[in-house]
Amino acid sequence: MIAMQEAKSWAFPTNLPTSPVPRIGQAAPPTEGLGIPSSEGRPAIVTFLRHCGCPFAEKTFLYLRATAASNPTIRCIAISHSSSSATDKWLEALGGRQSVEVIIDENRELFAQWGLGISSFWHVLSPWGLWDVYKLGKGEGIWNRPTESGTRWQTAGSFACDGEGIVRWGGAAGSASDVPDFGETVKALEADK
Repeated sequence: MIAMQEAKSWAFPTNLPTSPVPRIGQAAPPTEGLGIPSSEGRPAIVTFLRHCGCPFAEKTFLYLRATAASNPTIRCIAISHSSSSATDKWLEALGGRQSVEVIIDENRELFAQWGLGISSFWHVLSPWGLWDVYKLGKGEGIWNRPTESGTRWQTAGSFACDGEGIVRWGGAAGSASDVPDFGETVKALEADK
């Protein structure tokens, strides 16, 4: 069963039409269910994760969760394209979501609205990216976990939006091994005040 799920994660998914990646200074894409801008005018960090099981998605989520804990005035939102059950199981293995809002986007429509499409072979399997997997595992003990759903080909990305919904930081991941610097994200939002 696990071998079939892993193999399925390597299947090339349907390539959805994508909007342009929002640029700094632009309004965030009008995305139903995301609540940006929020009715309270709170800034938000939005991170679109690779598949649940990816070590870089894990590192990104753990960093986002720590950022949420130390910055309670900022909404921290993680978007998963893995199934709800697979995402819940993965989050439980990581110690829970705590104060991070988690949105399930199995159809990858939110990803596409934010300009995040399907990646290339080189994006996922470059020698540098594979070396980064090894370094992350050896250095921090974060290794691949079983992939129950989702695709390894989905591009990740992270953005920071101010209380009015203007993008102040972020973009698409340059490679599968990119982990956003949420410290820089918080600085960008603080500079906007």
